Amino acid sequence: MTSSLRSKPGSIDEGIICPCVPAARALLATVVALGGLVMGRRRVLGGLLLLLVLSAAVWAESQDYYSLLKVNREATTREIRQAFKKLALTMHPDKNPGDSTAHDRFVQVNRAYEVLKDEDLRKKYDKYGEKGLDEQQQGGRYESWNFYRYDFGIYDDDLEIITLDSGDFEAAVNSGEIWFINFYFPRCSHCHELAPTWREFAKEMDGVIRIGAVNCGDNNHLCRSKGINSYPSLYIFRAGQRPEKFNEERSKDSLVRFSMKFITTAVTELWQGNVFSEIESAYASGLGWLITFCCDTGGKDVLYNIVGFARDSVRAHVTTLRPDNFPSDRKEPWLVDFFAPWCPPCRALLPELRKASIQLAGQMKFGTLDCTIHHSLCSTYNIQAYPTTVIFNGSSVHEYEGQHSADGILEFIQDLVNPSVMILDPSSFNEKVKGRAEGQIWAVDFYAPWCGPCQALIPEWRRMARLLSGQILVGSVDCQRFQSFCQGQSVRSYPEIRLYPGNSRQPDRYTSYNGWHRDAHSLRSWALSSLPKASVDLTPESFKSLVLSGQDHWILDFYAPWCGPCQHFAPEFEVVARVLKGKVRAGKVDCQAHHQTCQSAGITAYPTVRFYPYLGTRRVRTGEHINSRDSNVIVDVVTQRLQRLSPRLQNKQKVTV
Repeated sequence: MTSSLRSKPGSIDEGIICPCVPAARALLATVVALGGLVMGRRRVLGGLLLLLVLSAAVWAESQDYYSLLKVNREATTREIRQAFKKLALTMHPDKNPGDSTAHDRFVQVNRAYEVLKDEDLRKKYDKYGEKGLDEQQQGGRYESWNFYRYDFGIYDDDLEIITLDSGDFEAAVNSGEIWFINFYFPRCSHCHELAPTWREFAKEMDGVIRIGAVNCGDNNHLCRSKGINSYPSLYIFRAGQRPEKFNEERSKDSLVRFSMKFITTAVTELWQGNVFSEIESAYASGLGWLITFCCDTGGKDVLYNIVGFARDSVRAHVTTLRPDNFPSDRKEPWLVDFFAPWCPPCRALLPELRKASIQLAGQMKFGTLDCTIHHSLCSTYNIQAYPTTVIFNGSSVHEYEGQHSADGILEFIQDLVNPSVMILDPSSFNEKVKGRAEGQIWAVDFYAPWCGPCQALIPEWRRMARLLSGQILVGSVDCQRFQSFCQGQSVRSYPEIRLYPGNSRQPDRYTSYNGWHRDAHSLRSWALSSLPKASVDLTPESFKSLVLSGQDHWILDFYAPWCGPCQHFAPEFEVVARVLKGKVRAGKVDCQAHHQTCQSAGITAYPTVRFYPYLGTRRVRTGEHINSRDSNVIVDVVTQRLQRLSPRLQNKQKVTV
């Protein structure tokens, strides 16, 4: 073997470890372990054992995930969850204690479920197979049999309650309908106690508002982003408005009364001749609908679809494409969605395309192409998975790999216009990264285009770069193109993510990312941890003298060192401190070390964010609670609060830290 970098996928080389071929490495280790058996009279037995190991490895790598779960490729997320639960109750090792293969077989099924339940991973799997998935997502961790029997997906089988995931949550709550959503955790006893009442309530309100549920065990990041820190948490969502939390007694009557506060109605008789025009006209005026059927209620789902179509079609600019109007000349920029009608993610993407088309009207044209009808045209563009979204801009073609949301599409287009990631070659790397100025920090992704995990990282890397804009510079190096350069930088696996700190006197010094997750927010938190601290640590004495008795505005993070969410929030708070520097001072209080101070401030949960504005001669002793852990939201809340203060205080001399 040689120590040179390979530019071809699937190669085994001691000079580089490719995350794209985990089975190859395991198989190589097995070959070495069995080498001692292949000698003398045991040669035949060793060969048979090796053949069995080879067969097992190939089987493990080649099993189709849809076949493992016994669902078809058009299955919805609910159908996938139901299929997995059914298999879990029969295949779980707890139910098969005498079967030595039960663990391995269930790991395969669990792995299939973990991938197919996730919209982004499912698309990557459909397009690239297992090689397009991060090797760290092995599905090796699973719960006990009792969990799948009693706690898994409390509302999965309830027709009136729509279980939402991270892939369809935003599209649902921004659809224009009123949603009442139950955020729950599978192991929460209060959540299970509420379940019968929530089901009765859902049946009572069916057709009036949408009743939903989010499993925060499966959608931890979604729940964190919505500020959910206790279970169950019940919120009303209306498009364009702040969510309203339900804090009353959890009875059916209380839930109904609370829901009806958000409903205003007018009565119109609908019939075949006016149904489309009336619904479209109402939505154009921003009005919603409650439709009562005087005959067969089976038409309710059809009307929901009609209502959704009418609402989204009023202002949207999306063209249905065919071979005769397909933008092959590309004189204007086009975004084309290649889809199949049976594909659940395609249906979820369509309203997001309509929203994006409204926001980009006059700048870019939008179109959809049904690949079940125009198969040959889709084949021309090598469409292998649905939905596939492609931007045609003159001679340039860019495939969209991000979240299926209007915001994600807009971010991607913005990135094409103003790239957030700098493409580095050996010359620019030496000039910009190694020759960086004092205090300048770089995050660099060394990748190979053929590597599946590298492809999966691309949209997350772009998103991370946008999140870090103005704080950390972000670049990428193509190691297939610059093979010898990457070898000289000791890059031995793909993707290799490195952070070069702001010390220009040590230009070769870097830190590699070894985290479990490669999503934008995890990478951002890791990168931000390298920045100099912008907040100050407060003691009981400095809390009293500077915050309670001082003449500056303060934003405080009350935390405990052992608290996981506190550790996750720490880099977010540093962003707040840097953005507000000069206007508001930022401090942190360790509630484990200074318990009495936190108790007197009324702190009952960690982390807690409080804003202490200086009001001239007086101060709000307990501060103003900010119910968010998102740096952008916190900054917005504080900025708006400052704007409401008197002109005298707004023009107060800027503070220094």
